[in-house]
Amino acid sequence: MPVYLVRHAKAGNRSSWSGADEERPLTKAGVAQARAITKWLSKRPVPRVLSSPYLRCVQSVEPLAAALDLKVEELEALSEGTPFQAALDLLDEVPEHTVLCSHGDVILATVDALVRRGLAVKGQPDWRKGATWVLHRDKDGRWATGRVVLPPT
Repeated sequence: MPVYLVRHAKAGNRSSWSGADEERPLTKAGVAQARAITKWLSKRPVPRVLSSPYLRCVQSVEPLAAALDLKVEELEALSEGTPFQAALDLLDEVPEHTVLCSHGDVILATVDALVRRGLAVKGQPDWRKGATWVLHRDKDGRWATGRVVLPPT
């Protein structure tokens, strides 16, 4: 049974955004990606939807949470710039089929740490916005395999 680690969908350009980075929203393309992620993941028995509190992450999984009649749980452990150990600890605690939405730096460091601990990556890694890592545990609860579902276009 998997856990899903989603990189937030496409957001506005950081350099042209004048507000706080935490409040930078999704673009129209990002909203479309969030809808596509919802269409795919809403077919699974998702018990929880966790997200970085940054607006672009929350907006990436809000449609999914709404479709499943769940609330988005905002957690600092998934925030941009947070050390990967916080995300690893969270991954180890969540039930199967949980969806977690975070940022590129956190996801890259987390997957890299899992690989160093024995995770076998199937297929080519992809770090683009909207990509989803599908992570599977073995029968002993260790992270065994991971693959990427390409970001919706």
